[in-house]
Amino acid sequence: MADLIRNKYRLTGFLYDILDYPWERQYRLWRGDILKEASGNVIEAGVGTGRNLEYYSPDARVTGFDLSETMLMFATKRAARSRCQVKLIQADAARMGVSAPDYFDWYVSTFMYCVMPNDKQPAALAEMARILKPGGRFRLIEMVYSKDPELVKKQKRFAPFVEKVYGARFDRNTLQFINQTDGLTVTSTKFLKADTSLLINGIKE
Repeated sequence: MADLIRNKYRLTGFLYDILDYPWERQYRLWRGDILKEASGNVIEAGVGTGRNLEYYSPDARVTGFDLSETMLMFATKRAARSRCQVKLIQADAARMGVSAPDYFDWYVSTFMYCVMPNDKQPAALAEMARILKPGGRFRLIEMVYSKDPELVKKQKRFAPFVEKVYGARFDRNTLQFINQTDGLTVTSTKFLKADTSLLINGIKE
């Protein structure tokens, strides 16, 4: 499955910022608030084209990883303009091997788990728990189906395009899998827009 996603983003990566522009007009309003607390050793899972990098504080030491070499090519340009120290690597969230256990203060991911199939998520979340320090925090944003009948109709019409182009789905069970992962505790959740963009905050006990 990782190879399928990597191959998909060989093309999508070149077009990603263009395709994502309508949503980025909203996302960029959130990024500053979402990322301002992340400091120390931070790992960003699914760094993509590096849209988040300019919003980290100067004292953050960010390791960003992504499956796609194409996405990382664009992220490298944004890393050069960021205020913080950035290291970018190509890796799979489910088997990173990028650090010793209990190393990172923060784990950040925006719209990565909605791309990851449900059967791969427990391994990725176990890896999150492994590399976070005790007391380390995580912050994820994921897209989910609305409970509003009219809005969910629109999402379902758009869902085939989202899955074909991005490999993403609105029906991943990320929150459920986090609650089932040893050592991880969800401290709060809230919707950033309607009830479709879910912010998940948590801590490693």
